[in-house]
Amino acid sequence: MVSSVTSTTSTSSAAASMQKDLGFTSQDFMKLFIAQLQNQDPLSPQDSSQMMTQLAQMAQVEQAYDTNTNLQSLLTAQNNATSMDSVSFIGKSVKANGSSVSFDGTTPATLQYNLSGASASSTITITDSSGNTVKTATVTAQSAGDNTYTWDGTNNSGTKVPAGAYTFSISSTSSSGSAVTATTYTTGTVDGVAFVNGSPTLTIGSVSVALSDIINVKGV
Repeated sequence: MVSSVTSTTSTSSAAASMQKDLGFTSQDFMKLFIAQLQNQDPLSPQDSSQMMTQLAQMAQVEQAYDTNTNLQSLLTAQNNATSMDSVSFIGKSVKANGSSVSFDGTTPATLQYNLSGASASSTITITDSSGNTVKTATVTAQSAGDNTYTWDGTNNSGTKVPAGAYTFSISSTSSSGSAVTATTYTTGTVDGVAFVNGSPTLTIGSVSVALSDIINVKGV
């Protein structure tokens, strides 16, 4: 029964697309075709080969629209499945490519990053949604690999900043003074799913993370 409804819907969608693009549907074409047969000159009938060519061309056009409609239906179904799957991330701890951090106004936030080599010193810069620097911190020597910095939510004056989404960047140097590449991550526990232009994104407090950016998931 579901297949029947889907097929009818797809056919209607294809006909609507043909009507919009061409100004007529296959049914309109058949009506014109039959009228042409009924009103042809019996002493000089239409060329049968040309008529068959017209039918074949119309069939190809209709098939193309049907194929396009079915593909759209498949994409919609796939997006719906992805949307449902995204709900399973709620309550899970995730690690994603990005540089955003959510501060709830009270609890210190953990910033995670990866250093390509050992650092002698690192400068962490935290900015607000307007791009203004709210905190600059200096971190002593750290080893290569994953590292963290705990931000207490204060600015350079020692005042707590408002809850919201912030971004951070890392500038590191080695003991020889050369630059050390730092890769930042957005981390936290997923507390919801939002839909942006029909595509699901995970929310971690005030921060949104695309599914394609997730690189690690852990149960809590």
